[in-house]
Amino acid sequence: MSIHGDTPSHDTTGQSRRGLLRNAALAGAGAAAVGVGASPAFAADAAKTGKAGTWRPDQTALQFTLAVMPDTQFLYWGSQDSVNRTPQEESFRYIIENSGTADNNIVFMAHLGDLTQDADPLSFQEVDKAFAVLDAHGAAYSVLAGNHDVSGDDSRGDTPYLQTMGPQRFRHSKTFAGSDETGYNTAHIFQAAGRPWLLLALDWRTTDQGYAWANKVIKAHPKMPVIVTSHDIVASPYDDNVFPYESGDPENNAVIVGNGQAMWDKLINDNDQVFLTLNGHYWPPGRMTQKNASGNDVHMHITNYQNRYFGGGGMIRLYHFDLARNTIDVETINPWILAQDPESRTELAAEIAQVTGPVDNFSMAIDFDERFASFAPVAVRPARPASKELVKGTLAYWRFDGQGAPGTSLTAGQTIHDLSGKGNDLTVVTLPGTAADALTWSADHHPDQPAHASLKFVGGRNPLHGTYLTTGEKAPLNAETFKSGYTIETFVMMPLDWDAGKNGWASILSRRGSAGDAGKHGKNTDPGEPLAQLSISNNGREPQFNHYPLNNTYPTTNWGHGLVELKWWHLAVVNDGRYTRLYVEGAPVADNPSRVSQGITSLGLPWLVGGHAYAGAIDMVFHGNVGDIRIVNRPLSRDEFLTGK
Repeated sequence: MSIHGDTPSHDTTGQSRRGLLRNAALAGAGAAAVGVGASPAFAADAAKTGKAGTWRPDQTALQFTLAVMPDTQFLYWGSQDSVNRTPQEESFRYIIENSGTADNNIVFMAHLGDLTQDADPLSFQEVDKAFAVLDAHGAAYSVLAGNHDVSGDDSRGDTPYLQTMGPQRFRHSKTFAGSDETGYNTAHIFQAAGRPWLLLALDWRTTDQGYAWANKVIKAHPKMPVIVTSHDIVASPYDDNVFPYESGDPENNAVIVGNGQAMWDKLINDNDQVFLTLNGHYWPPGRMTQKNASGNDVHMHITNYQNRYFGGGGMIRLYHFDLARNTIDVETINPWILAQDPESRTELAAEIAQVTGPVDNFSMAIDFDERFASFAPVAVRPARPASKELVKGTLAYWRFDGQGAPGTSLTAGQTIHDLSGKGNDLTVVTLPGTAADALTWSADHHPDQPAHASLKFVGGRNPLHGTYLTTGEKAPLNAETFKSGYTIETFVMMPLDWDAGKNGWASILSRRGSAGDAGKHGKNTDPGEPLAQLSISNNGREPQFNHYPLNNTYPTTNWGHGLVELKWWHLAVVNDGRYTRLYVEGAPVADNPSRVSQGITSLGLPWLVGGHAYAGAIDMVFHGNVGDIRIVNRPLSRDEFLTGK
């Protein structure tokens, strides 16, 4: 960045940052930033500095953090006899100490350029000492040249930057993957979440040879997600006269101009592996998202705090990747200030201990499997034969593969066989006035479901309509009371048009026979409801298992949390002969009563799949997809569930 918002000190193009944006018909990108002179007395003394911990990132955890450090130039102005390594070294210690921790698990640090203000050899001597903190602990990191570190483009030849931060610095690095012939463009591969990630650190003015090299590196690693870092990619369309440094939509407050457009055209757009770009240079911070040639999002971010107190003081931005939640949570902190005693911090220091505005602290939703599918598709778990799922005690096993073409309808009277061999076959029943396609075969399925198929129910009430299935009048399952325990499993998905009024409380599986007819009474008893039902509530699609046990006259009810639409869910009800537990995706729900509930009361009547009877009459039919259903006469462990591996 330029000292006064004008021409960068080493930019030979002769065009200032503000002029660049003005020529692009944009507002100025930033006001003047002030240089840091001699450090105040408290700076080195107040921080709780000391030896760093151990570099120990967890490379398999689904949660990991990429630390990003932008322009630290004002800490290194050697030609002005103004150098202060303390803030940056404190950040480096924080990065090392937070590698492998449950909260952060920092696996890599990327510096975004402008390590110095003046490119002076004296400045780089001090930069060398600061980065030695990382080197001494084997920490994984990358650096790149900004406009205050070098002049011209990457064909410039030897410089103090290259002598200090060039490829030779990484000769012992486990993550260094090589450089181009100039040494100014480097590649790094770090391991996280059980896979390799490629990070490119490109010169602030990359030439065509540099882009050719970068494209070659990406093509040599065709299955790796790619993060591109450089000093100048996207710019801010507003200046820091706007306070608190935000304007318009924080999700869309950056623009591609000049060098960034060249990088987009020559590298990013046609490489679908690139999903994130990070740069400094401009302020205030901002971000944007742009579709690449494949129609996928590329997230493009500006990170820079050089215009803040103490030139940002070695501030870092933490990109917390969570592949379980499909989210990147971003926060911006200053470890140097956080290490100081809060009571000793100056007011200015306290203001940037943590920066929490919407352009500095935010979350990005990314379905990683979907975003990376074009180059690293997730292996589909193959279907498993029914014989593999017939565990000891299986009383019924229904699945819906190999019996009809997807989209074709089941017809009244059609049979679906019980693959357990126990004779609990299902028969299709259609309510009067129901459309012919109210029950169809589907190829949709839960990713861990043994059969790669399901049934699609289109049922509901007001008016009552739909098609369901029932066991026969003499099916052995009808009389089963499960005195020694049981496990009931199925898979379910609700569509977007699921409606609480029309579809709430419909059952996936239920047992005919009303509570009143079975002589049940007492608290929470509804005499008309069935003796057992695994249903989806009308309040946020919560799964509920409500049953009348043998040992009580009133029901035991297990409640789960709300299930989102268009997502497959595995549900399991397990009774160990005393207590009943409901599991969603293998996790126990909050509302599993500690009430003894032995068995399930029976009147010898059929079980229904997709149907629900009240006071003996069908009153609603399920709406959504139902996959495999298995009923076992003993409690199963989670490893024995249909999802088990």
